[in-house]
This record gives sequence, C-alpha cells and structure tokens, in this order.
Amino acid sequence: MSVVEQYARAHIVTDTAVPLTDELEAVPVTLRYDPERDPRSVRIRLPGTGGREWTFDRRLLEEGLRAPTGSGEVRVWPCGRVQAVVEFHSAQGVSVVQFERQALLRFLRRTYTAAAEPVTH
Repeated sequence: MSVVEQYARAHIVTDTAVPLTDELEAVPVTLRYDPERDPRSVRIRLPGTGGREWTFDRRLLEEGLRAPTGSGEVRVWPCGRVQAVVEFHSAQGVSVVQFERQALLRFLRRTYTAAAEPVTH
C-alpha cells in the first residue's frame, strides 16, 4: 500500500495568530493518507502552522462533501455545488478552510485506490 500525498489550493480564514499572506489568496494545503499508519484516517496540514496536522476519519471527509458533519475538532460541510469547507478547532483558535470539492474527491479516490493495492514485500 502506498502513501497518498496531494496538494490542494485552498482559502483559509483563521482567528489564530498564524501569519497568512492574504485570506483571499489561495494557499497550498497538504492532504495525506498513509494506509499502513492508519487505513481509516486522513491528515491535513495547513501552511504557517508549524507542521500542525489534523488527523480525522476519512469517512468524515467523504460524508461532509454531501451534508454537514463533524467529530471532535473537525467539521466538514458542502458549500454550494463546487466547494467544501473544513473547519478545524484547536486551543489556538478556529481555522476555516475552503476547498474546491473536486480536489477533495480526487484525493479520496486516490486513498481508496491506495488502500486496495496489494502489499508486496
């Protein structure tokens, strides 16, 4: 099984003290899936957070593309027909990240393909 790492452009709105260039400017966000580490989870890393990653159930991301859902510090919901929002809560504040829905769908498809690959040693 192989690791899936994808970069997606996203708009970030935050109430934290993280210095972002411009909230209206799209920034690269890292989407990651490692089936050997945890086959049910995905990770998202935002720029300017010192490497902070949020790990949450892959199903949460998939379900959130169709209807509002959330668990713990992560909330996901559709935003019109072409975008989706992922909201992260932490002790430092809240970050709202707006993605193109197709980028998240492409990432999810790649994760299911990677999870289905046979292990070769």
